Amino acid sequence: MLDRLFRPKPAKQAGDALYAAAAKQARRPDFYTDRGVADTREGRFELYTLHVILLVDRLKGETGLAGEARQTLFDRYVMGLDDAFRELGVGDLSVAKRVKKLGEAFYGRLKAFETALETLPDQAPLAALMTRTVLEDRPGQGDALAAYVVSARRALSSQSLETLLSGAVTWEVSA
Repeated sequence: MLDRLFRPKPAKQAGDALYAAAAKQARRPDFYTDRGVADTREGRFELYTLHVILLVDRLKGETGLAGEARQTLFDRYVMGLDDAFRELGVGDLSVAKRVKKLGEAFYGRLKAFETALETLPDQAPLAALMTRTVLEDRPGQGDALAAYVVSARRALSSQSLETLLSGAVTWEVSA
């Protein structure tokens, strides 16, 4: 009985698994060595946010466990930001303000992402968004990142919810 009482809820387990998948993907070295993302706090934040947004987008409109996992994923994302600020030595009084500001930035990026996706198959608005956010206005790789996002969305949409919620996420469609 105690085991059942203290076992994490399925939505929490799924959200945590999705969070781990997004964080792992955002840490791939090729984004920084081959795709033009700056290996800075800002660059890592933008790439991490992009992968969380891709998963949130995939789970959009889902109900039940998937809908709860979507919220848990966002909650875990915010907790990750909080943890990162604390590790950087930001004081308790400032952490909440900074996390709130980044949470608002997340929603702004999510809205911009959704708007850019509405223009597909024209990838130019998505490439411009990738240049403005992930690449921090540095020219060069926006088109490649937009192509990656399209491929990642296609791969995510082809995976079953069960597979995704287990954390076994495939990010790109094989060429």
